[in-house]
Amino acid sequence: MQTIVGVRFKLAGKIYSFGQGQLTITEGDHVIVETTRGMECGKVVIAPREVPDESVPPNLRIVHRIADASDLARIDENRAREREARSVCEEKIRELGLKMKLVDVELTFDLSKMLFYFTADGRVDFRQLVRELAGVFRTRIELRQIGVRDEAKMMGGMGCCGRPLCCSTFLGDFVPVSIRMAKEQNLSLNPTKISGICGRLMCCLKYESDGYGCGGCMCTKKAEYVPMQNDRVIAEDGEGRVVAVNEQRRTATILMDDSKTVVAAWEDIARAEGETHAACPHAQPRERAPRERTHREPREGRERRERPAGGKPRNEHGERSEREPRSAKNAGDRRRPQNGRRQPRRAPRANNESYE
Repeated sequence: MQTIVGVRFKLAGKIYSFGQGQLTITEGDHVIVETTRGMECGKVVIAPREVPDESVPPNLRIVHRIADASDLARIDENRAREREARSVCEEKIRELGLKMKLVDVELTFDLSKMLFYFTADGRVDFRQLVRELAGVFRTRIELRQIGVRDEAKMMGGMGCCGRPLCCSTFLGDFVPVSIRMAKEQNLSLNPTKISGICGRLMCCLKYESDGYGCGGCMCTKKAEYVPMQNDRVIAEDGEGRVVAVNEQRRTATILMDDSKTVVAAWEDIARAEGETHAACPHAQPRERAPRERTHREPREGRERRERPAGGKPRNEHGERSEREPRSAKNAGDRRRPQNGRRQPRRAPRANNESYE
């Protein structure tokens, strides 16, 4: 068993595991740890807990020490240097005429590296920019191109719901979001209504996706009947077919056999006999009766006329009919003269052959 803690370096960044060692650490403390980028200062967001040896991440590093007042003052100095470096970098970008947008600047705790995050439509040749920044700040410079979702996470903002962006407040990592999630929740498929300020689908579409349809295995969690679209059901007013389902209100819109539309609760309807969920993976398929194949009689009055192998058709008496001779106009060949002798074909003219 080992005792590990969860440390986060940004407000909504990923949580990394570190060994507690011999220190007494509580949740909310600032600690100094060694990372791949050097010494960093992070905040403990997960209290120390014991985990078995087989669950410990490989190459687990131990917390170096707990941050004191001088370390916190140094962090404030680094934030001031980051703002200065941002203004210098933006000026250099304008001078070089680079088609890139600077998003954020990050300086490590031990001042060993300075990272510049930017966005661009394509590839940008920033080698000259790196050389000039390294000459100004006298440290290792690294430029990273990020996407629009990472840009929204770093810059922050307000969503269409009136609250701060989820990615910049509590989401540690981005989750894949598809248009299928909006279809299952009966939302408008207008891109302007289901997209965030980054231009991608909103991350909140993932929150309730597991509670819709068979995506969350509602058929196995609940013993009651959960209607699906196109199911044949029996309600108080009669029998009909489900045309729409509202998961939040737990109601179903039924088109009755008498062309009347009824909205009923799930508890007030039952599935008709012999009907199964068409879209439910846990439902048993409906057995169909074997189809009998009947012999098809030929139509009356239609007789098949067979053509002999010789090629000439026969008349109604069984005799071969001769073709009528060609008319006098079409009887002769164009290349054959009137005297009956065929003229030899003319050789094709070569490309380099000239005639006077």
